[in-house]
Amino acid sequence: MTVNNPIFVFVVLTIIWFLPGIIIRRISAKKLEESRKINQAKAIAKLYPKEK
Repeated sequence: MTVNNPIFVFVVLTIIWFLPGIIIRRISAKKLEESRKINQAKAIAKLYPKEK
């Protein structure tokens, strides 16, 4: 009975369709933010080199 309900089927298919994209986007955004922080730290380290 539930499987034949068009609203239920629409919601389930929508969740199955969009959920992987949302998860992948969050993971890639986190990786991008980490790489930006690393690049920023490297750029700042070039401006202020350590004394020998």
